[in-house]
Amino acid sequence: MGRRMFVAVVPPEDVRADLAEFLDVREGLHWTPADRMHLTLAFLPDVPERILEPLEERLRFAVADLAPFGCRLGGAGAFPHPDRPAVLWLGVERGHAELDGMARRVRGAANDAGAAPEGRRFVPHLTLARPLRGRSALRWVRVLDTYRSREWQVEELELIDSHLLGRGRRPLHEVVSTLPLGS
Repeated sequence: MGRRMFVAVVPPEDVRADLAEFLDVREGLHWTPADRMHLTLAFLPDVPERILEPLEERLRFAVADLAPFGCRLGGAGAFPHPDRPAVLWLGVERGHAELDGMARRVRGAANDAGAAPEGRRFVPHLTLARPLRGRSALRWVRVLDTYRSREWQVEELELIDSHLLGRGRRPLHEVVSTLPLGS
């Protein structure tokens, strides 16, 4: 079994802190802590150790000619549906097309390196909570839909190791590589 990794855009610290403050007063769910907030472009569930260096090289090359762009969080939803939520999320109001294009490039580069990405359709989002199954989340989606972040410039991606720590514990995330856009 290889490494469990993902490639993500991590919003700036002040954007994550502002969102955490918005969520902090809303009781009833365990919200994603600010230091774990990110927009996943590709989840790589099984990366063999031997391909880590070629993976980093291909990812770096895949985004090297992309220009930095503006991004803003806004709009909320639930997967698979607000009536049967497994995940509550905040969407992307600005930068959606750029993130979609980057996700295609990143997933292609990972696949070419031998690190097959998870095959789910890409929907740019930031996971906020995992509510109890069987309860409607429509009220939460309406509340979360009122939030808008400030706009920021996406200038880099991060390749992140996700270490599983056991049942009921959140994975430990460790940045392996920073991948600048337009370099």
